[in-house]
Amino acid sequence: MGNLCIITARGGSKRIPRKNIKPFLGKPIIAYSIEAALNSKLFDEVMVSTDDDEIAEIAHEYGANIPFKRSSENSDDYATTFDVIEEVLNQYKVELNQTFEFACCIYPTAPFVNAEILSSAFSLLGENRFDSVFPVMPFSFPVQRALKLSDAGNITFFNQEFATTRSQDLEKSYHDAGQFYWINVEECLKSKKLITENSGSIVISELQGQDIDNETDWKLAELKYELL
Repeated sequence: MGNLCIITARGGSKRIPRKNIKPFLGKPIIAYSIEAALNSKLFDEVMVSTDDDEIAEIAHEYGANIPFKRSSENSDDYATTFDVIEEVLNQYKVELNQTFEFACCIYPTAPFVNAEILSSAFSLLGENRFDSVFPVMPFSFPVQRALKLSDAGNITFFNQEFATTRSQDLEKSYHDAGQFYWINVEECLKSKKLITENSGSIVISELQGQDIDNETDWKLAELKYELL
């Protein structure tokens, strides 16, 4: 029993080819996640789950273990993060006779993750007995005043009741920063979910995270990283 870090990095990224090992300010982007995990000193094992030989080779160069390959079933566009985590935990149990009390799944394109935030999130997980803890970011504009566009071009409010409400009077809302999930293994395997009614969060600023889905996102992430 201990702590396992799982970095999920399949080879078939579509929107940004070879995204998980694309150079980010001088080194493969996956290296940032591996180094953050290793520098945190929180884990008994830091592993990369991948189906790709090149990703595995680069991950190994930066200090991660690749004890087994990811299955083809969990390497397509439809596999969820939970599917991959569940598979990894089962492989450790069946193939290596190892189980873990806590696990942290870090995405391979999360260069803003560092040892400090991983440690803070892990402390929160234990102190509050949460099922999981993950970073969230505030929406830059109140979601209660979101607009929808019809096929005819008409604009209407999703929630008409907030049409005249001042932005500063609306409750702040947040979204998953898409960086990592600390989990209590037993509880999350039982619920089959990473986010439960007993999940907690670490709030980060818009400068400390960036969803990376296209080349513009990539450049924005590099700019933010350099600013930090």
